[in-house]
Amino acid sequence: MRLLLIGSGGREHALCWKLAAGPNVEKIFTAPGNPGTAQVAKNQNIAIPADDIEALVGFASTEGIDLTVVGPEKPLADGIADRFRARNLKIFGPVKAAAQLEASKSFAKNLMNETGIPTADFRTISDVKEAYEYLKSARYPLVLKADGLAAGKGVSICPDAETAKAFAYDSMEKSRFGSAGKTIVAEEFLAGEEASFLVVADGAHYVPLASAQDHKRLLDGDQGPNTGGMGAYSPAPVVTEPLQKEICRTVIEPVLATLAKRGASFVGVLYAGLIVTPSGPRVLEFNVRFGDPEAQAILPRIDSDLSELLMSAVRGKLANTTVAWKKEVALTVVLAAEGYPGNPKSGAEIRGTDSLAPNAVLFHAGTKMQQNRLVTGGGRVFSVTGLGSTFQNAADAAYRAADQIRFDGKICRRDIGWRAIQRKDK
Repeated sequence: MRLLLIGSGGREHALCWKLAAGPNVEKIFTAPGNPGTAQVAKNQNIAIPADDIEALVGFASTEGIDLTVVGPEKPLADGIADRFRARNLKIFGPVKAAAQLEASKSFAKNLMNETGIPTADFRTISDVKEAYEYLKSARYPLVLKADGLAAGKGVSICPDAETAKAFAYDSMEKSRFGSAGKTIVAEEFLAGEEASFLVVADGAHYVPLASAQDHKRLLDGDQGPNTGGMGAYSPAPVVTEPLQKEICRTVIEPVLATLAKRGASFVGVLYAGLIVTPSGPRVLEFNVRFGDPEAQAILPRIDSDLSELLMSAVRGKLANTTVAWKKEVALTVVLAAEGYPGNPKSGAEIRGTDSLAPNAVLFHAGTKMQQNRLVTGGGRVFSVTGLGSTFQNAADAAYRAADQIRFDGKICRRDIGWRAIQRKDK
């Protein structure tokens, strides 16, 4: 197979690395890729931006691409899958109508209400004056979200009206999140432990992947601002086998069935961001692609051919398909640039990426080559994944490797996986 992979972050490096291991994969083209994907055997980076849909369609057609895999959410929200399918090109990712699950928080919340999927009570607000009036008497803590795509940063847990008003002002009046924040969703705050649950779907059938848990806050102890994710681990012990069955029955299956009825059958990765409350799992959000950094923790644990799994989904042949998993657990630590997430600095020279500690895999996220030097080029610079028989062993492997990598202003949480480690891997 000749594959086209779209994207340039840590998730895409992990996908490229895993896809290249497929024995039937002859060549991968990553658009635009990064210095990490450039080092993957079988891969060639191509200088086409991830949002240039027409150029990507043309490339896939001209180069005889057998399967295109979409990493980031924006091309999906912009309808890349629709354009590829109109040209009879195979693509792994949902059509635009289904991608609204992630592109619009209000769309997702309304769908959940219609289908009885357990979620927090919410209110959608598009008028600034209405927002300020509502926030005066709202019950706190309150969760506010930008309605559209905000790279994982458009969420704030507001302890009081003053904090909520500041978020509404930044989002709706100062356009901190661009057009994505002109409408906000106010949600009831739910207490519990978060988890990420992903499935690969072919429109009619689905295959569950291993669970994971992300760490959104910038600082140790889940303090500081929300980020795109500072680390993850897989599997998440909070997602027990009975709970997984409940999630599939009450969340995954109703979503897939509803979209199919609407003529928007879901082909791709459906990601449910959940919180496990005393009364059961509740959906916080949906994503329509592999998570980042969850992918960097989940993919290294897969012990079967990812390319064949994704091709089976596109062909509608997931019935009776299973995924083999390694016994080891995985833990991923993100190394971020100074100033992340608000105003990350770039251009710092990177050292120490060679000869990493054993049982660790390095994925490039925000790096670039500058005058033959590897330098920082984004907010999240690397993801380092450790594998081990226990979460403590996986954390030790990840942090040994993370500590070898040096660049000015490096930010790194030191407590990734603390919940799983405290459970003593039960």
